[in-house]
Amino acid sequence: MNFNEFGVILFVERYEASVEFYRDVLMLEVRSQKDILTTFNIPNGYLMVEKGGVGSEKEKERNENPVVLRFNVDSLETEVATLEKNGVNFVHKQLAFDWGTIAVILDPDGNRIELGEIN
Repeated sequence: MNFNEFGVILFVERYEASVEFYRDVLMLEVRSQKDILTTFNIPNGYLMVEKGGVGSEKEKERNENPVVLRFNVDSLETEVATLEKNGVNFVHKQLAFDWGTIAVILDPDGNRIELGEIN
């Protein structure tokens, strides 16, 4: 296969709040926007947020959404501090594994997002 880009489509219930979260909190650049979907640039691909999902007030269980969005960063401590200053609540600020460390936040629909610093 000769793929030229990878993308993830995330269907959400709270569309406007989700777009604001990915744009204003995670600071993802908007590539394009239409009535029911917004596409964000991410390194080597895109994240498309689209109306039509089911939201949750708490973190979705794996049977509700078996996907985790992982954004690897150079300094987890720096990114956690920046997000905290912007009012982001963390599920976990630091979970250490033998391969690296993650922090966990949720988007407005309860989708799990991990920031990862790989050893």
